[in-house]
Amino acid sequence: MNTTTRPARQAPLGHFYDINGRSLFLHRSGSGGPAVVFLPGASAIGLDYLNIHDRISQFTTSVLYDRGGTGWSDPADLPRTLAEVSVELRELLRAADVPAPYVLVAHSLGCAYARRFVQLFPEEAAGVVYLDGIVEDWETYMPQLRPQKVSGTAALRLVSLLSRGMYRRMFTSWPREIREPLVAHHLTMAAQRAGALERSNQPEWLDELKAGGPAPDTPLIALTAMGVDPGMRLLMSPKKLRQVYAGKRRLYDALAASVAHGEHRILSAARHSTITTDCPDAVTQAVRDLWQRVC
Repeated sequence: MNTTTRPARQAPLGHFYDINGRSLFLHRSGSGGPAVVFLPGASAIGLDYLNIHDRISQFTTSVLYDRGGTGWSDPADLPRTLAEVSVELRELLRAADVPAPYVLVAHSLGCAYARRFVQLFPEEAAGVVYLDGIVEDWETYMPQLRPQKVSGTAALRLVSLLSRGMYRRMFTSWPREIREPLVAHHLTMAAQRAGALERSNQPEWLDELKAGGPAPDTPLIALTAMGVDPGMRLLMSPKKLRQVYAGKRRLYDALAASVAHGEHRILSAARHSTITTDCPDAVTQAVRDLWQRVC
């Protein structure tokens, strides 16, 4: 196992809660329920979704948080099991007095955590919005996942350097007092390493979800990003990209069809990593639509 280190900087907003001896970051806004809870992707943290959070908080409680080992939360050995993260989230929400049930908004790796949360605590999940992430049937429709080697320091420094402009563009509308520490955090070696570690056990995610049994009949809306991240163009041939994106369409069609109240929406202008900043209106609308259905 590898242990991440917590940044020395203070979080620009939010509160910390002690969960099993680990201090975890949480920021909440709004009131009422069901509360909407964001589950970040690997290399992402809670405040990355502040633009959507602020919109959601206009009509219900909205919650951003950092998993143990990421963002402004305390260090943790990474990677972790989906169950460990799901239990941690449940305990954090209870400590913060955010009552169930929840509408989970999950991005990328966060989708796997959301699936496990639904398996473990079906009565506490009112619905899930899946933002272009991994679910248990991935291998049925997509190329096989392989463990991703954690890059060395030199490679992580290069990624950090190349990412600077992307993060500044992503968070350009964030208030300066939040944007500056948020961008600075993402460019640290600790943040880069945490993201790489979280992605390093992808096959185990699928095994854990499959072993957990069928997911309950929880209402959902799945959003598929059809734009291509710059890195994917470097790593995949045009033919391979077409196969991957055709597979994503079929995967989320099947996911939506697996429940009584499921829906799949295609976002042609959104890319995987930046889906919430590429198409914030569409993401907000999906969350609000699902929230209204399960109220």
